[in-house]
Amino acid sequence: MIRETEDPNQTVVDFFFLEGLRYTAEHPSLFFLLFLLIYSITVTGNLLILITVGSDPHLCSPMYHFLAHLSFLDACLSTVTVPKVMVGLLTPDGKVISFEGCAIQLYCFHFLASTECFLYTVMAYDRYLAICRPLHYPVAMNRRMCAGLAGITWSMGAVHSALHTCLTFRLLYCGPRHIAYFFCDIPPVLKLACADTTVNELVMLANIGIVAAGCLILIVISYGFIAAAVLRIRTVEGRKRAFSTCTSHLTVVLLYYLPPVCIYLQPRSSGAGVGAPAVFYTIVTPMLNPFIYTLRNTEVKQALRRLLGQDSRDSPAGSPLC
Repeated sequence: MIRETEDPNQTVVDFFFLEGLRYTAEHPSLFFLLFLLIYSITVTGNLLILITVGSDPHLCSPMYHFLAHLSFLDACLSTVTVPKVMVGLLTPDGKVISFEGCAIQLYCFHFLASTECFLYTVMAYDRYLAICRPLHYPVAMNRRMCAGLAGITWSMGAVHSALHTCLTFRLLYCGPRHIAYFFCDIPPVLKLACADTTVNELVMLANIGIVAAGCLILIVISYGFIAAAVLRIRTVEGRKRAFSTCTSHLTVVLLYYLPPVCIYLQPRSSGAGVGAPAVFYTIVTPMLNPFIYTLRNTEVKQALRRLLGQDSRDSPAGSPLC
């Protein structure tokens, strides 16, 4: 399981051992069922949203186009981490992950997570155009623009993740193999490197910090303009309707951005103690997103009823952008 290097005094590890989440070892069967339930709800809920948006002609506005991307990202993000956690709860061998498997998991996680970060920014821009520039909205956010913005978010996520994966696994790992975490992430993996990780940590702080801060600033600016525009609406009903289209997005943005701040801005604090915020935004938030968007969105709830055959009433015409 260990490869020899040119230096006889150094070896390169072929696998890592994921220590998992704190307290789960005491009741593995109970936590296995809990994670199975969460994972099932996450995948079912997000796939249901994806199918609903894709099949209902009334949900073809840009907002639902981006919501479909978000649902796909959430389902995939949960799949990158949760199944491995579940296998690790069943058997000690399930906590073993190969060196290559660790690199793939790290790349996929940051690819999906950073793409989601960029997507939230695009969704905020979409809401800004819809509320602050309603007359220009159909032209500014046409099908070609939607596809282009979605493609840019995925491309930027791929490049962002490739950078961090290459920087992380170019280092030599020659000794410790126990990752004090429940999946392969940058901070806990760097702690095992047999080399100076200062450059990696600086790049992580700068790159992730700039990306996260930049996206968050753009989101705040967008919603600042949205709030100003909504307050100019004279009727209470009009203000309530305008705000209702944005509260779901603001809720998931807060759930998504707060936990990573506790992790990536403190790269040396990795371990079981910081597993809680990671669990929240990698496992819990993808499960909550379908409920947040459906419970506060009448159009999605009506589309779900039509999909399930529970609403045969005539529905309003589709979006003018369809």
